[in-house]
Amino acid sequence: MAKRMVLMLAVVGLLITSLGFVKFKQIQTAIAKGGSFQPPPTAVTTVVAKQASWPATLDVIGTAAAVQGVTVSADLPGTVARIAFESGKAVHAGDVLAELDTRQERAQLAAMEAQRDLARINLDRLRQLVKEGVTAQSEYDTATSQQKATEAQVGEIRATIERKTIRAPFSGVLGIRQANLGQYLAAGQAIVTLESINPIYVNFGVPQEVAAQARVGRNLRISSSDVGGVKLTGRVTAIDSIVNEGTRNIQVQATLANPGGKLRPGMFVHVALSTGTGTDRLVIALPASAINYAPYGDSVYVVSDMKDPKGNTYRGVRQQFVKVGGSRGDQVAVVSGLKPGDEVVSAGVFKLRNGAAVLVNNQVQPGNNPAPKPEDS
Repeated sequence: MAKRMVLMLAVVGLLITSLGFVKFKQIQTAIAKGGSFQPPPTAVTTVVAKQASWPATLDVIGTAAAVQGVTVSADLPGTVARIAFESGKAVHAGDVLAELDTRQERAQLAAMEAQRDLARINLDRLRQLVKEGVTAQSEYDTATSQQKATEAQVGEIRATIERKTIRAPFSGVLGIRQANLGQYLAAGQAIVTLESINPIYVNFGVPQEVAAQARVGRNLRISSSDVGGVKLTGRVTAIDSIVNEGTRNIQVQATLANPGGKLRPGMFVHVALSTGTGTDRLVIALPASAINYAPYGDSVYVVSDMKDPKGNTYRGVRQQFVKVGGSRGDQVAVVSGLKPGDEVVSAGVFKLRNGAAVLVNNQVQPGNNPAPKPEDS
């Protein structure tokens, strides 16, 4: 019985040892394969770097703003007795827009004018009596004071009546009416907006490193696809005295003629600011998707033939730092860091690293149009 037990234990031990050896060899083989594993190449699209003529302009986005803009409101409280304008119409400075009820003030004016006239008559009478020595000079002085006081009160009531006639402070275009006939308005309550839009301002920001190009007097072109591709020209008329700490941009203001009021305050427009060089630059124009932006520097990935540790040749990428110099449409200008003929990854840069293998597939390319015209969706 003991021999049989010993034999069984020996067989089981041998079986366990055999299984352990087989498993060890399997793990050893897997580790060896893992060490030599190469990830599959990343699918990317590429574009060949070519020199392009880049306009000597700085392209930014601006916002149209009225030269003068105000919300016309009631100076004094009262009930609207007359509305003398139509929404959206042009008006001139001094045109009557609305009138508040002034019946009470006009009654007070009539009573005060009567007191003024009486005070004037009394003053004339006392003047004669003083000359004749019948009345004391003090009575004449009192009458003079009363006459001046009534004149001042008449002027005050007339000013109140005038203040209840709301006029356009300057020429411009009215907005939508915000008050109705018979409505009671509190002091300062809005009646209608008024904007002076010809000429019009365009405000935009430029990076601090190119702020020197935005000098007062520089010419610029304004375009907007929202109003039928309107194109206008103007000049830089003011530059802010401070740089925005959040964006590191400096605010610039341009003034331009706006015939027909095509541009409206608040519209976004495309601004092409002349840099003053007068000649176009030669740059490498790449799709915006090719640029890998980072705090430590902008870069692209250049495709070239590389060798792995075993000496095998493969198509891989190297990271190349570049200096960009503005954008237009789908393109970004690369000023330095690339040379014509370099094959640059145009889509898929976020998946890459230095030395990564790539598989080029250019069946679908990202946009690379300097003046794209996307269709309405």
